Amino acid sequence: MKAVVYERNGDASVLAVVERPIPEPGPGEVLVRMAVAGVNPTDWKARRAWPLPQGWQIPGQDGAGVVEAVGEGVDQILIGERVWLWEAAWQRPWGTAAEYTVVPVRHAVRLGSAPFDLGAALGIPFMTAHRCLTAGEFMPEKLHAGALSDHVVLVQGGAGAVGNAAVQLARWADACVIATVSSPEKAQLAAAAGASFVINYREQDVVEEVRKIAPDGVHTIVEVSAARNAAADVQLLRTGGAVCVYADDGGTEVTLPIRPLMMPNARWQFVLIYTVPKAAKAQAVSDIAAAVAQGAIRVGEEAGLPLHHHPLQAARAAHEAVENSVVGKVLITTSEAG
Repeated sequence: MKAVVYERNGDASVLAVVERPIPEPGPGEVLVRMAVAGVNPTDWKARRAWPLPQGWQIPGQDGAGVVEAVGEGVDQILIGERVWLWEAAWQRPWGTAAEYTVVPVRHAVRLGSAPFDLGAALGIPFMTAHRCLTAGEFMPEKLHAGALSDHVVLVQGGAGAVGNAAVQLARWADACVIATVSSPEKAQLAAAAGASFVINYREQDVVEEVRKIAPDGVHTIVEVSAARNAAADVQLLRTGGAVCVYADDGGTEVTLPIRPLMMPNARWQFVLIYTVPKAAKAQAVSDIAAAVAQGAIRVGEEAGLPLHHHPLQAARAAHEAVENSVVGKVLITTSEAG
């Protein structure tokens, strides 16, 4: 099989497309013939800095394809199933940027008839967004239609991949969703994703505009840039509200005022999907699968998430696009599976 591999840390030039034997699934694992691999910021960050205990790594946490074979203890009925994958390469060398990969069976989720492009876009962005929407004092542990019907959610950076996922999941759960963006073009994307209100923070005062919509404040804030937005976030939380921080765009440190956050019993929740509690991950997978089955999650420009396809041989360009903060979702087409 062909696979994208790197054997040392560095920039995208360390990526090479090589021939490797097709792996065999071990006990509790499935072999998946990949169709599409998703590329996330964590992929290039890992490539640059994470250790390589095996001496090599196939990148890619997310993807979609067809189960080709199963290991000991796994039901044979899964063979031929279309699936989406999550955390394929977390503490394992077998990522999704290859024609085949192996993952523990619980990391392969039935996709049904949904497009492979959608399946490859789910993993990290949607699981991160799910955690942000379920970790606060007011937030439910499970998302479903109606779960957030009385809630106001502020998504800072509504045109990013996680921002888009948060908008889509929150709207599916019937929240009032306010998204902030930096341009008219991104405003169109956030609106296409389903945001109830969109605020261009370069042209409008976010605190003033949000307070017009939600005078009592918001229940949760999905935050991509805490260093830049902390002062506004403090002013926008209602009693018991939470700021869920999943990235450090715009600065790696944040300063918070103690008393103004004590009074409302506010929560600041930091989110890294890899170390989220297992039960929360399992719930995220279940809820996301339900949303997909109900047709509530979409990809493409009409869903606020433009797609950028690259062939396997152009994995370097795919990584560079994400590293350069391209707007939308970068996908690597690995084969014609399914």
